[in-house]
Amino acid sequence: MAGNIREPVVVGVDGSASALRAVRWAAAEAHRRYAALRLVHVVDEAPLAAVRFVPRYDEIVRIAGMRGRRMLAQAGELARQAEPTVAQSEQLLRGTVTGRLRAESEAAGLLVLGTETIGTLGRLAAGSVTVDLAAHASCPVVLVRPHVAEEEPPESGPVVVGVAGTPASEAALAFAFEEAASRKTGLVVVHSWDDRLLASLFEESHERLDHAAVDEHERDLLGGRLADWTGKYPDVAVERVVVRGRPASRLLDFADRAQLLVVGSRGWSGFTGLLFGSTSQDVLSRALCPVAVVRDSASPDGHD
Repeated sequence: MAGNIREPVVVGVDGSASALRAVRWAAAEAHRRYAALRLVHVVDEAPLAAVRFVPRYDEIVRIAGMRGRRMLAQAGELARQAEPTVAQSEQLLRGTVTGRLRAESEAAGLLVLGTETIGTLGRLAAGSVTVDLAAHASCPVVLVRPHVAEEEPPESGPVVVGVAGTPASEAALAFAFEEAASRKTGLVVVHSWDDRLLASLFEESHERLDHAAVDEHERDLLGGRLADWTGKYPDVAVERVVVRGRPASRLLDFADRAQLLVVGSRGWSGFTGLLFGSTSQDVLSRALCPVAVVRDSASPDGHD
């Protein structure tokens, strides 16, 4: 599995309704994993830096700390109500949110973040904390948002995982099978192939692309990739889906009936002049269920 199941589940706390929703989800996940729950609030020094030289700066920092401890206490009580048998700790930190949570991810089995409903543009900001952590965290990252309106994230339905022809998919598959097994639910494995490039190449030679033949070939490849995993997890019912089209669009077709959607990532980031994977970012932006981004352990971001 990508991330030891015994390592703690870390959840970011900021006092918002979305963060409290994430706390409840994280507490249940920690219970399934027989893991501890670690609640973290970061007093963000970035906005405080703008008032560093004003009178009573130290008092401002002290009040920010008081506010953070109040948020942690509220989140801690909520977690205990949700899962009273889960061991938990609360930590107040100072620094940048992304920097401190990335450091927390190094010793975590899972990092959980909350987000509000989708905005008017239907996307998360490309430079958001969520996208940065999904690209760089040392452990899988789960983004929790309401399923519909203000409803809690779904607790039923299958785990859905997207599979491409990259090593990142192997880490995602490992995570998805373990999640399906611990949740005692089925797993839907979705592989999509985009026929636009192939069709245009065949048009160049005035030939016709045999879609049925490619579909059969892709199904055979998917079956081969899953053979070892189905042998390791014989109790997980697996539905194999091969479809045509953009991977993000096809995965989102399954999001409204899933309790968790899993995608892989190679950890690319705008901070290094590279792009965070478009499929992962599209799914993070639009899926109406919790999304887990599982980074390939060989990601080229200098973290490994």
